[in-house]
Amino acid sequence: MGSTTSTPGIASVLPLIHPLDDFYKHAGLPLPFVEAVTPERMPEPDRSLLVHANDMTSTLIAFHKRSIHLEVLRRETRGAYYLRAVALLLDEVDTAVEFGAIKIELTALPSAARRAILEERLPLGQVLKDFSVAFVSRPKAFLRITSDSFINGALRLKAPSVLYGRRNTLSIEDRGAFAEIVEILPSADPGARGARSSQHA
Repeated sequence: MGSTTSTPGIASVLPLIHPLDDFYKHAGLPLPFVEAVTPERMPEPDRSLLVHANDMTSTLIAFHKRSIHLEVLRRETRGAYYLRAVALLLDEVDTAVEFGAIKIELTALPSAARRAILEERLPLGQVLKDFSVAFVSRPKAFLRITSDSFINGALRLKAPSVLYGRRNTLSIEDRGAFAEIVEILPSADPGARGARSSQHA
């Protein structure tokens, strides 16, 4: 899967942060400020980490040179669909390197992959690799977000920060789309990070 330098059709992607918006709705929380941006308006290293057609798990592992595990913040099952809001953490040091929300159609995947997803230990990208599930990653929009207490708690940020992310869709050639994802990176400024907290809004 090669990288892409073109801008997705952001005008047609509504809501911009689905399925993350579902978790806010169910918690009775207002949505954070979010807007679509073009890649040219994104700073590095966020642009290089987000503007491509690869999965984020492999991208972040290559960038940080460590394997990654999950911290599940919230979860929900709706029939064949499994939704979760998560932080991706570096193994051994537990540094948060992504906050995200994902909606997965479990029935589109092999049973062994489904079991691994529901174990809630490894990111989806790692599960797909481990079980040799071929897929295509198609970013639909790139995002600029002002973090709120929920995002700050997940990413261990001290205060509201301007963050960058993307809205992505994963598809299997003979099944179509099976996952909708929002992926948000932490601030590149080390001073923005706080101590690890177990409290999330």
